[in-house]
Amino acid sequence: MGNFTFMLSDNLLKMLSEKAVSLSVPESKLIENALCLYLGHLEKEEYIMSFKKASQDDDVMIIAEEGIPEFLNLLNE
Repeated sequence: MGNFTFMLSDNLLKMLSEKAVSLSVPESKLIENALCLYLGHLEKEEYIMSFKKASQDDDVMIIAEEGIPEFLNLLNE
């Protein structure tokens, strides 16, 4: 496990400290969990944006629409 040093505003540090105390977890664990959740959120947003972009591509939509009946047949088998 590596170390990382960064600065936070006084207000954010106070909120972090209070929440860590109320949850009985170390501040570092709270930061780690929050960062994991946020990075997961960003990844989902990128995934959503890629589908939105693909939905505007006529060639991709044709390929997707042509594959749907075949996919349904596979599901019914």
